[in-house]
Amino acid sequence: MRRKDREITDLQQILAVIDEARVLRMALFDGAYPYIVPLHFGYEYEEDRLVFYMHCAKEGHKLDLIKEDPHACVEVEGEMKVIGAEVPCKFGAIFSSVVARGRVQLLQTPEEKIHGLQRIMKQQSGKDFAFDETMAAPINVLKFTADEFSAKARTK
Repeated sequence: MRRKDREITDLQQILAVIDEARVLRMALFDGAYPYIVPLHFGYEYEEDRLVFYMHCAKEGHKLDLIKEDPHACVEVEGEMKVIGAEVPCKFGAIFSSVVARGRVQLLQTPEEKIHGLQRIMKQQSGKDFAFDETMAAPINVLKFTADEFSAKARTK
């Protein structure tokens, strides 16, 4: 990371950035151009692993790309505020973000899908919801497991 003064290394601070986010952007390989899509998500950090869950339709371009190459990059960001200035080149922003690289997979079992959906709803609403197999059946649930991640922020 070029700006070491903005790097977040404390795990609790990194998780706090993720906790306040509601949208994750996932970038996939699509030939000569990257393909990026915003998604609602949920996550968990267990056994030193950062895992994100997203839901999607049963078919589509995103799923086709994942089947071709499961490598992906995800980004989440905290609240952003522009810092104005009299001189345009002195503008800046207060921000925080987390970027992770890893692999995404399509969950197969009802139990896995239900777990992912519970994490998504907890992230989005702050509440715990019960799901059953009939609720999970008509959608796909994606699981992204980070191989590596980093975070940075500007606070003033």
